[in-house]
Amino acid sequence: MSTASQLPDRVLSLLQGKKATPLNAATLSRRLRVPLRTLSLTLEQLEKTNRISRVRGDQWIASNSADLVTGTIQFHAKGFAFVIPPDGSPDLHIPSEETGTALHGDLVVARIDRRAKSAPARGRRPAAPDRLRGTVVRILERKTSQVVGTLQKTARFFIVIPDDPRFLHNLYVPAPGTAGAPAAEPGDKVVAKLIEWKDRHTNPEGVILERLGRATDPGIDILSIIRKFDLPSNFPPDALSESASFPPVELPDHPVGREDLRSELVITIDPDTARDFDDAISLRELPGGHVELGVHIADVSHYVLPGSALDQEARKRANSVYLVNGVIPMLPPRLSDGLCSLRPNEQRLTCSAFIHLGPDGKPGATRFARSVILSRHRLTYAEALTRLRRPAQDDLDRFLQRTWHFASALRRRRFEAGALDLDFPELRILLDAQGRPNRIEKESTDESHQLIEEFMLLANESVARYLNQENRPAVYRVHETPEESRLQEYRELLIAHGVKAGDLTQRGEIQKILKILPSRPDGHALKIGLLRSLKRAVYSPKSLGHFGLAKSHYTHFTSPIRRYADLLVHRALFPTKGSPKVDSSGLEALAQHLSRTERTAAEAEQESKKLKLLEYLEMQTGPNPSQTFPAMVTEVTNFGMFVELPDFLLSGLIHVSALTGDFFSFDPARRSLLGRRTGKIYRAGVQLQVAVLKIDLPKRQVDFRPA
Repeated sequence: MSTASQLPDRVLSLLQGKKATPLNAATLSRRLRVPLRTLSLTLEQLEKTNRISRVRGDQWIASNSADLVTGTIQFHAKGFAFVIPPDGSPDLHIPSEETGTALHGDLVVARIDRRAKSAPARGRRPAAPDRLRGTVVRILERKTSQVVGTLQKTARFFIVIPDDPRFLHNLYVPAPGTAGAPAAEPGDKVVAKLIEWKDRHTNPEGVILERLGRATDPGIDILSIIRKFDLPSNFPPDALSESASFPPVELPDHPVGREDLRSELVITIDPDTARDFDDAISLRELPGGHVELGVHIADVSHYVLPGSALDQEARKRANSVYLVNGVIPMLPPRLSDGLCSLRPNEQRLTCSAFIHLGPDGKPGATRFARSVILSRHRLTYAEALTRLRRPAQDDLDRFLQRTWHFASALRRRRFEAGALDLDFPELRILLDAQGRPNRIEKESTDESHQLIEEFMLLANESVARYLNQENRPAVYRVHETPEESRLQEYRELLIAHGVKAGDLTQRGEIQKILKILPSRPDGHALKIGLLRSLKRAVYSPKSLGHFGLAKSHYTHFTSPIRRYADLLVHRALFPTKGSPKVDSSGLEALAQHLSRTERTAAEAEQESKKLKLLEYLEMQTGPNPSQTFPAMVTEVTNFGMFVELPDFLLSGLIHVSALTGDFFSFDPARRSLLGRRTGKIYRAGVQLQVAVLKIDLPKRQVDFRPA
């Protein structure tokens, strides 16, 4: 008898192929001999994952047979959009007049228009020859029905102007204080609920749910982001009660079912601002220069049991969200900052991966165990770097320098295997007591970061390979091979910028490009272009490998405090008696949920950083700016030039009208601006000091002028 896990494949066998015809749910139920209710859930999931589509009412057919694409719609502020399928297939361009009543982030079905190809949008690379465009025909799921914006009053109506420039329509709302709506005044930040929108040519209607405060009040900007992305504010009482019920970790001298590592040198290395420490390392010397690396991860699965209140809330949140002013944790602080945080000199329950490393850093045998540790040192990256770079003065220095020997060998081997350096520097924005930005720091990776990174990557890979060999249901982190057409498109972009590029389907060619870019003025923008040409890393129940890391098997094992995917991996690695069985269709749906919430968290995090960065720059505006910034010209046009501030990883425009003291004319052949009187030339690569001219916070844009 076939199992529920085989049902998706059985459905697809009837609906795909040249001779397949659309079938309704009742017919499918009879042919497959499964209850209609069970089948309906499978059909719904197959539709959401872009494998089948509904046509002619209640009939179903394989999506590729019906020229239909299911995916998440992402809008541009100019009105057009792209539908991004969850299976990594090419995205579909949607002209602004074909988006229907879809909103940014919705799960939609779009029909491919074979008659026309999409034109390249301003600010994006040229469209690939085979890129198609389409029309939104159905909305499967609203990402959210809530809109965060500013309340305003026209002559006849109250409207909410959305904060998100990708929400292109104002929302009509009843007068505040009527029909159960809270009192609010024009200029207030509010949360409104969309109640009706049937025609994109008319404005949608809604009701005010919450008044957040005046737009200028401290903290309202970040609160607006929290509401905009529908991020959780509080833990439910039953989850808090559950987390409070756990006793402190006090284990006997010989704990049952756990490997005792409390006598070994185990350390953590984290940012100086970290509050939770979920990974630790150890190194056990073996004969002949060999070692056994230990990667020890907080055993969240000991506390968060399947189906519990904690589990349900963690599953819903799916990950922690790191906003510029603090973290919205996946787990209550009692666990994330306490029992599951590997704090120094405190016993902690862990899940450990042990990997044998040869003298040359080549990985060998692996094993896994539940364990208990006692971290001896909590080092910051800066402290670890100092110890790595100085002559060894104590046992901890010698330990770190020995671990770096193996980590650097692992790193070298990884890049020799074709791994791509896709990392970007991070900005750290420090706020004052009122929530205003008062300092910006750029963080780059060094040996201390790379030491931890290589060991965590190795542990993730080792766990993924083991789970795949054992054929255990699990969630993998996959980054599939990019489409050749997208790489060819990127190659044309490079050539247009004067970069020699070979066959980018070869890893070595991409690695060469990545080595060239840091020395170029347009390097940052071109590296972002490469990322857009690659597929997005997602979660999947199938081990499909990781293109960017050049690994055939990869998962997330090392951060169960902040990622639900890692908790699932721990449960698969250390199954307990009576644990519920997970079927493939349920795991597929969960993987999709994890991927969606991860994207939401990343958007919220980046928006909070961009907002505070622009707020910091806005404080520098005026005729006599208090601060100027080094910048580099990245592109010159007939209306001005785009510059990048390397210290802030931010781009902006110097309009030609801001170039005072001379008349500048555009030379299209040399892509430059030439001053007729002074002979001054602006072209890509020119460095200059700039001052902030104006900030457009709603559009998240900044204009500069030469200082």
